[in-house]
Amino acid sequence: MNQLPIFLNLRGRPVILLGEGEAADAKRRLIERSGGICVGEDAGEARIAIVAIEDEAEAAEAVARLKARGLIVNAVDRPALCDFTTPAIIDRDPVLIAIGTGGASAGLAKALRQRLEGLLPAALGTLARALDGARDGIRRRWPDGAERRRAIDAALAPGGALDPLSDLGADAVAHWIDGNGVSVSAGLYEIVIGSPDPDDLTLRQVRLLGSADLVLHPHDMPAAILARARADAAMRIANADQGTPEGVTVRLVWAPTAKSS
Repeated sequence: MNQLPIFLNLRGRPVILLGEGEAADAKRRLIERSGGICVGEDAGEARIAIVAIEDEAEAAEAVARLKARGLIVNAVDRPALCDFTTPAIIDRDPVLIAIGTGGASAGLAKALRQRLEGLLPAALGTLARALDGARDGIRRRWPDGAERRRAIDAALAPGGALDPLSDLGADAVAHWIDGNGVSVSAGLYEIVIGSPDPDDLTLRQVRLLGSADLVLHPHDMPAAILARARADAAMRIANADQGTPEGVTVRLVWAPTAKSS
């Protein structure tokens, strides 16, 4: 991961926008759609700037001036000058899915967005709002934080009670809480890896990795496999004496016939 993806709350906040033409107009629409206020370079209270100037030298000079003031800057179509890039966006309010390539190819990000748009139900935002409104009920149903997280993970997994890619009724969250919601239980799970290709993982294996608090792995396990675990999961090189499992512990081992390189 060569960039940190974040979501900024721009509502009511000024954003410096420099430039004219199609690119500047597109950035203006994006800023205003997210609640920001487009302002000129002299706005002293702004902390973010977007430079959409076509002339190379003029754009570089503007970026240098803004960065000297301590602003974080995006320079349209000039990734080498950017402190941040703007992704392709799928909007299922309040769910936002951002697809970025670190400035490598806006066209690729757009193509992926268009492909994913057709996979994501229009009601995805409704599910998010229902989960938000059910926070207290979920806490009562699963008082322990770790168990609660595992129950939510299991419900949102492929084929789960709240599978976000399935057609869900308006009462799906309430039915899940009232029913027999299940989770991945704490303990040690072993996943036998037969290939260094992460696309060869089964749905069950992906689900376990996505629920893991701790991942134990051989030193030569590919980063692409480890990346399928939770972003905040602890990672350790496996050894003979691992002690007591921590929450959901997943141990990755190579299949005897697998090639790790």
